[in-house]
Amino acid sequence: MRALQVQRLSDDLGGLALVDLPMPVAGAGQVLVRIEAAALGFPDLLMTRGGYQAKPDLPFVPGMEGAGIVLSAPDSSRVREGDRVLFGGLTGAVAQFGVFPEASVLPLPDGLSIAEGAALRAAYLTAWVALVRRGRAQPGEWLLVHGAAGGVGLAAVDLGMALGLNVIAVASTPAKRAAIARLYAPHHVIDGADGLREQVLALTGGRGADLIYDPVGGDTFDQSVRCIAFDGRLLVIGFADGRIPQIGVNIPLIKGFSIVGVRAGEYGRRFPERGAENMASILDLAAKGRIRPHVHACFGLDDWADAYRAMQRRDVIGRSVVLPHERPSPA
Repeated sequence: MRALQVQRLSDDLGGLALVDLPMPVAGAGQVLVRIEAAALGFPDLLMTRGGYQAKPDLPFVPGMEGAGIVLSAPDSSRVREGDRVLFGGLTGAVAQFGVFPEASVLPLPDGLSIAEGAALRAAYLTAWVALVRRGRAQPGEWLLVHGAAGGVGLAAVDLGMALGLNVIAVASTPAKRAAIARLYAPHHVIDGADGLREQVLALTGGRGADLIYDPVGGDTFDQSVRCIAFDGRLLVIGFADGRIPQIGVNIPLIKGFSIVGVRAGEYGRRFPERGAENMASILDLAAKGRIRPHVHACFGLDDWADAYRAMQRRDVIGRSVVLPHERPSPA
């Protein structure tokens, strides 16, 4: 089979190459999947540089999630040959075939395309754990989403609307803001570059945001501290800005808010029953049409570098998807 492989860590994608690998075989407790779509997110890019908290041994096939068709499931009572499924893990998605633990393979909700299914799991699981489990979101509260055009940010906008929150989406360019408004129609879409505090206080009637979803860090975190409501929850998702912010603990004490760390995958590992409930809730919402991932663009396996460079340029709205069995059209 053909697969993308990270052979060495590099900042310029120079350590990645397409390779031929042996066809995998499903063993006990495993499922062999013909991978039809692999969704890429910022952690996938960081992993090629060694900048992500998880550091797989080299060489490895990148890609943390995808969707496809079950070819073999020797011991499974949940999935059968021919089922459309989504799957997740640390690596292995950007390939034509893959073997994954049965527990990580789930039915693809009706109504979602293969590409949309590939983009569902990681982003929406992060948003669910952040807003529901860690943030204790209540209908009618104000949610401020930074980096709202990115994969995890756009999922938080979509899920926040489904949960009955008043959503303020922050994005850096007019094109991104227009796309967010068109796709999910949050209550407000703002720039945030100038006067974030003043904008948020004006929109919330002086209250501030009850929940702030921050996958950016850096200056964005610093600004968030100035526009959070009393008893608010500042949800730390990641540091796309590159700078890990610091804060004096007297500030959350005086302003009466909490800083809450969010690690969706680790949450599920620590609390397996809750983890299963989280994913079941997401699948149910998707099956009912209440949430829907946005696929920015699809790329053939030969065009993997274009998919990664789009993430480097911060051009992607939602998620990009690699289709491992599609080849470029003849010139």
